[in-house]
Amino acid sequence: MAIFSVIIPLYNKESYIEATLNSILNQTFDDFEIIIVDDGSTDNSLNVVKSIKSSKITIFEQKNQGASVARNFGVKQAKSKYIALIDADDIWYPNHLFELKKQIDLFPNVGLYCNNYVVFHDENFCKKATFNFRYNTECLVIEDYFKASLINSVAWTSAIGFSKEAFKTLGGFNTNYKTAQDLDLWIRFALNYEVSFNPTVTMRYNFYVDNSLSKKEKDYNYIRYDFINSYNKEELSNPSLKKYLDINRYALVLRCKMTNDKELYKKLQKEIDYSNLNVKQKLLIRFPKMLLKYIKKFQDFLKIRKIYLTAYS
Repeated sequence: MAIFSVIIPLYNKESYIEATLNSILNQTFDDFEIIIVDDGSTDNSLNVVKSIKSSKITIFEQKNQGASVARNFGVKQAKSKYIALIDADDIWYPNHLFELKKQIDLFPNVGLYCNNYVVFHDENFCKKATFNFRYNTECLVIEDYFKASLINSVAWTSAIGFSKEAFKTLGGFNTNYKTAQDLDLWIRFALNYEVSFNPTVTMRYNFYVDNSLSKKEKDYNYIRYDFINSYNKEELSNPSLKKYLDINRYALVLRCKMTNDKELYKKLQKEIDYSNLNVKQKLLIRFPKMLLKYIKKFQDFLKIRKIYLTAYS
């Protein structure tokens, strides 16, 4: 039995899946199986996968039901004790599974194992993920996951691992969420288990790729709202979780402004504790839609020149 089952939900990624699979097959730690769940692809993705000959690969096909259903099904088929996820347009560096296994050996009782990652904003411009805690070069158990994840999420879908048993105990991905299903699961992991972090970068997230599984539909405002408010009870007794969720509320307020969702915008304004926002965020949340559009265009202009500014920088 392999140590890892690698789960890939696949939907219309014919231009990327071959590179993704090659990055997995080139791992220095090679005790793994690959389970690909084709989520009703309408392009040539499935044929690309079938053209790659490896005894490690098992392919399942289903009607299009979304990433959560595909991942849950893939984990159910897994034969290994530990699960590693990767989206069909991301890239693992050769050390990824080796560094995940290092965490498992160091912290066998941890629930969620997180490797460091780098974000590519276009083909030629990338930035390391930024976290809200101090670390050096050693693997560690995170003291406060929600505080650590206020800027970038410590847990990233294509950079994490967990035991199949812990995933089953938590109930897997919430299939009602067409977006934010990953954030929801990481919150449940952090509330019920310890989370560890490996500072070594092992994964490339291609942020610029369009039409990813979590971006298929136009408007997820109410789904994100339901996800955030599903933890109303927990955030009452957990200030770090409250702040983490308020940052998510802030981001959703900006989204509502851009999509003219006035009703939800008004709800969110009343639910945010503004002391949990920094000065830039407090300003941005008050800016009109037109000004936010200009700021977004300016941010895109700077990215072309390899400068990335956020509300934290």
